[in-house]
Amino acid sequence: MNTASATGSWRELLGPKNLGAVAVLAGGVAIYATNEFITISLLPSAVADIGGERLYAWVTTVYLVASVMAATTVGPVLTRFGPRTAYLGALLSFAAGSALCTLAPTMQLLLVGRVAQGLAGGVLAGLGYAVISAALPDRLWTRASAVVSAMWGVGTLVGPATGGLFAQFGLWRGGFGLLAILAVAMSLLVPLALPARAASDEDSPAPRIPVRSLLLLGVAALAVSVAVIPHSAVAIVGLLAVGVALVLVFVVVDRRVSAAVLPRKAFEPGPLKWIYLTLGLLMAATMVDMYVPLFGQRLGGLTPVAAGFLGAALSVGWTVSEIASASITNVRATVRVVVIAPLVMAVGLALAAFTQADAAPSGVVALWALALVITGAGIGMAWPHLSAWAMGSVVDDPPQQAVAAAAINTVQLMCGAFGAGLAGVVVNLRATPDASASTLLFGAFAVLAAVGAMASYRATRPSRRAGERR
Repeated sequence: MNTASATGSWRELLGPKNLGAVAVLAGGVAIYATNEFITISLLPSAVADIGGERLYAWVTTVYLVASVMAATTVGPVLTRFGPRTAYLGALLSFAAGSALCTLAPTMQLLLVGRVAQGLAGGVLAGLGYAVISAALPDRLWTRASAVVSAMWGVGTLVGPATGGLFAQFGLWRGGFGLLAILAVAMSLLVPLALPARAASDEDSPAPRIPVRSLLLLGVAALAVSVAVIPHSAVAIVGLLAVGVALVLVFVVVDRRVSAAVLPRKAFEPGPLKWIYLTLGLLMAATMVDMYVPLFGQRLGGLTPVAAGFLGAALSVGWTVSEIASASITNVRATVRVVVIAPLVMAVGLALAAFTQADAAPSGVVALWALALVITGAGIGMAWPHLSAWAMGSVVDDPPQQAVAAAAINTVQLMCGAFGAGLAGVVVNLRATPDASASTLLFGAFAVLAAVGAMASYRATRPSRRAGERR
């Protein structure tokens, strides 16, 4: 496992040579993450305006499924077109999808726009990691990964808050319009910041798009996402089982095909598979944040704007802890941080579970915010190190390195879709979203996060050995 990435400095990363590239990489992920969370706040106003309440759940479902499917194409797209063209295509496509959402007169056309957003956004989010390994020296990977993945925290901060403001004033179309403007503005920076081709791609044949893996993951994400819709327990369990079964089939298929989503080393003895599993479990556990604005309004009596800011508490912990953790260079300290990260998330989620109450006073709402900050701190403290380890695990094989970097995002999106589906299923076990439903939700995800500690322990094994030798 490559540990060189821990020796770079923030000054070098954010200096004149690299600042433009970092801004584009982080900006693309920020736009994707903000869009994911802003829509949650805008949807009630959109439905009230153009109708389509029966398609409510599909606004999120089609976006997640399209994102997961597009994420599997990042490696081939980057190798075939290069960083500059790949980013321009993704940003402008995202702007077009956002413009369609802005102008949509019906829910059906809004769904078309969401598909376009998801396809472009899945590529954008994946390029954020893939281009790190292609455009930056490995000593900067940990800090660059921290900046890029911190944008998910920024998205959970800016998205609900901005969406709440637009919803408060009945201007839901303005939220999507803002995303279109930001994507176009970001595209203007791309030719100045990114190279036309990555040096490692000059002599590399363009890989094929992993069609079979793409379809398996897409249908798996669809099955899990729509599990929130039926009221029958049998149908819900059946859809979840189908999703899990398809992921298992994906693992078998991806191991055997030449055009794969995961790097070959993920199927060999070693920590890489545990690194991806830890990343996936941590991401899935954060999806409780989807329901925080809802419970903030229902249980705490908060306004849409205040509830949006409550949901942003998780991102505060995520972003602050991520930047702080990325500055750790001691191997033993890094290992300890990664191992305990899932347990920190579990503590935060458990605190939230034990403090849920109907008609909650302001003091209890403050405890919810603290619990969410702790939860976010858990994922933030581990993510930059796990991302850098994933990219460094195949540093001696440039084509596979691009696959390993892009797979971070694929795992993140797929597990995010599973987490969102599971959250919806848990909440729907209750007839109404009351304190019992929120307690069950946070409790179930606390257990999920705690399970991640077993994966994080296995993921750090090579680094523990390296630390013992020092």
